[in-house]
Amino acid sequence: MNRLVEIRRQESLCRERAALDFERRFFWLAQAEEWKQRAVDEIAHHFRECNLAHAELTAA
Repeated sequence: MNRLVEIRRQESLCRERAALDFERRFFWLAQAEEWKQRAVDEIAHHFRECNLAHAELTAA
């Protein structure tokens, strides 16, 4: 989950830059969206691992 914290931190930094850098605002917002999608992917990966571990425990 530490990875998720770092991903969210990067998303936040991009959004802050978007607020401060008007000329490149859309670039930074696009970067933030990419980090947001990475966070969603990381959460999904975590749940898949948890579900797989749970299935292995119940099958044993």
